[in-house]
Amino acid sequence: DLRAIGQIPRNNLVDCTNFVLFEFGQPTHVFDLDLLHGARVQVRRAQKGERFLPIGDGAQEVTLAGGELLIADADRAVAIAGVKGGALTAVTANTINILVEAATFDPAAVRAASRSLKISSDSSYRFERGVHPADIDAAAERLVSLILETAGGTLCDGVVEAGAPLPAVRRVSVRPTRVRAILGTDIPLEEIVRALATLGFSPVVRGDSVDCSVPARRLDVEREIDVIEEICRIHGLDRIPLKETLAVRVAPVEPQVAAPRAAKGLLVGLGCMECITHSLISERHAAPFFRTGCIPLRVSDERAGGTPVLRPSVIPSLLEVRRRNADAGIVQLRVFEFAGAFSLNADGSHNERSLVTLLSDAPSDADGAMRWMRGACERTVRLLAGNHAALQVSAVTEASRAPWYSHEAVLNVDGKAVATWGILNPAVTALFGLEGTFTAAELLLRPLYANFPPEVRAQALPSFPSIERDLSAILPETATWSSIEALVHGLTLPHFESLAFVGTYRGKQTGAGRKSVTMRLTFGAPDRTLKREDAEAAMQALAAALQSQLAAEIRA
Repeated sequence: DLRAIGQIPRNNLVDCTNFVLFEFGQPTHVFDLDLLHGARVQVRRAQKGERFLPIGDGAQEVTLAGGELLIADADRAVAIAGVKGGALTAVTANTINILVEAATFDPAAVRAASRSLKISSDSSYRFERGVHPADIDAAAERLVSLILETAGGTLCDGVVEAGAPLPAVRRVSVRPTRVRAILGTDIPLEEIVRALATLGFSPVVRGDSVDCSVPARRLDVEREIDVIEEICRIHGLDRIPLKETLAVRVAPVEPQVAAPRAAKGLLVGLGCMECITHSLISERHAAPFFRTGCIPLRVSDERAGGTPVLRPSVIPSLLEVRRRNADAGIVQLRVFEFAGAFSLNADGSHNERSLVTLLSDAPSDADGAMRWMRGACERTVRLLAGNHAALQVSAVTEASRAPWYSHEAVLNVDGKAVATWGILNPAVTALFGLEGTFTAAELLLRPLYANFPPEVRAQALPSFPSIERDLSAILPETATWSSIEALVHGLTLPHFESLAFVGTYRGKQTGAGRKSVTMRLTFGAPDRTLKREDAEAAMQALAAALQSQLAAEIRA
């Protein structure tokens, strides 16, 4: 009785289709043949704006968006394929001739139509989970026999059939030794064969394995482990012995897990707070963050509301976090997030980047904020790439600069760009209702994860102390620290060990368009302690090179 499973009887024809649905797991449908226009049935895509009235009490006519899979007669839709039949061709007490339909449809197409139209049914539930085409004939024959039994009538000769050829029978081999190893108990070969035969797998023993023909309805069985699960089910889980002890081997943490964990720990230690934000943002907030040639990647889901764009950068998400904290009275904040950024290329291909994004207030000066962000990026990259990696920092020209930065720098590791940072354009931060100076950074760290932890190269401690000498030079504003580094390292100064940046000064003493850069050089020798005089020649050579190559003025 259909009432026993919660079904409401309609009439003998509809009740037969519901009975077959739950008996075979195969949805079917009956049309009033005399109501089909043009004596024709076709499967086609819906036209945009096409109207359809579903079957059912109180059903409302719906407007199709276009692209839904339909069953139609000569001039109208009579069913949403796999989802719902139409009221215009439904069988009634006056029906004399019927058309029986049994089919299978792509689960994704059925699911998409059901979700977009907000129409679901027992049939769509089944089709969304897959119905094998090899089961259609048996279900159709069962339906016809029930209709003849309950409603009488005469069955016409012939069947109208369309669609792709039936797929080949899936065959899976299972090894009895593997069954015993997985289940941890000795199941005889005879019991394995009997269990598979009971389930309709037509087992055939061939040497050390059992070949199985997977029944068409078992779409879930694809591999040997799936067959072993079926054997276990028939054998009985209560008969599988349980061991009182279990051997455990602790595996090392995978680099793909350890590396981001270490990077997060470092950033937290630098005073940053981790955020987790939504990947959908508004059109207005996304607009400034597209590079040339990239276009927004939108989601066509009304639940997105006012945030339909997959963010092209994580920076707008962090700016929104900063705004909310500013509204709560938080004066200074540094945040970061490990997340993805998305966009579409001009050719329609997807562009997805997995980034580590930082955002920081700049409460003092822009130069200091840039130095802090550079330090955070360099320390994070050093942590993952190791101290032996060759890091190079350079300024990004205005022509190549990201549109959301007013100043930008890039960090290369062994010649490959892994981080960019800069001062956010005030017009961009104003979109979020923020005032003041903010710096942001985007790090592409995933390529560095595979070699984490990096190789550690130990060096012997020096036997004698080093000495340090500072030098201040007034340089053109266009001179960069990278050009100074290149100049110093190219001089091969005697006893030279390292170069460090101390600070930059701009004021009346330097003059317009110029700045004072202070650097610190370290000198050492393996056999003695150097004196101040030992570095004098090197300092003079450096001063001369700065004057000749960078138009520097050496400060006393």
